[in-house]
Amino acid sequence: MARRKLGFWGRFAVAVVKPATTVFTKPDWRGWEHIPKTGPVIIVVNHMSHADPFVIARYVYESGRWPQFLAKESLFRLPVAGRILHWCRQIPVHRGTIDASKALDSAVAAVHGDGTVVIYPEGTTSKEPDLWPMRGKTGAARLALLTGAPVIPVAMWGPERIFDPRTKRLRLRPGTPVWVWAGPEVDLSGWAGAEPTTTVLNEMTEAIMLRIRDLLGEIRGDTPPPLWAPAFRKESSQ
Repeated sequence: MARRKLGFWGRFAVAVVKPATTVFTKPDWRGWEHIPKTGPVIIVVNHMSHADPFVIARYVYESGRWPQFLAKESLFRLPVAGRILHWCRQIPVHRGTIDASKALDSAVAAVHGDGTVVIYPEGTTSKEPDLWPMRGKTGAARLALLTGAPVIPVAMWGPERIFDPRTKRLRLRPGTPVWVWAGPEVDLSGWAGAEPTTTVLNEMTEAIMLRIRDLLGEIRGDTPPPLWAPAFRKESSQ
């Protein structure tokens, strides 16, 4: 498996993240059969807590793949952690700068190298009051158009019990229940070969986010609301 070619820093990351998530979470993991064992794949996931990258990282690792996240470039400038992120093959995102396109180029290269690129389409933790998914940004759709790689939706619930972004409260309690479920590949065949126009990218992003939202509805046992957006730019949704 590709995950076995980790190198020293990859093994170091596993040695830190795996024991911590083992102690502090009690996982309900489903859907590994939807994640290809080999070849390129794009994993799209909802984002509700600063704790959830550790949970999804372990989930992807345990599926047999090595996760490569798109992460804020500022994290790569941290004295020690930044170098570890680089050595672990994570991908910096230069937001709002002329270098922003470099993240997409790096993600394309990772996918073409049979990598497992993990994207939070929302771009930040959900601002929806009950932490349902927001409308997404178009990066995952662009990457799918450029590479043709399968897009696997994943929904998470529970990491907000460890760190809730609404209250900024950290609760490190052993055995916190967390759910991570993957679903079948998002059907984006209707846009195969299309030009990356604003309309096309928005339609693809809507399809991706609705699949994540509906998976989260299954986890929570609740009917999900329309995809959320701030009031000043709210639009109708399915």
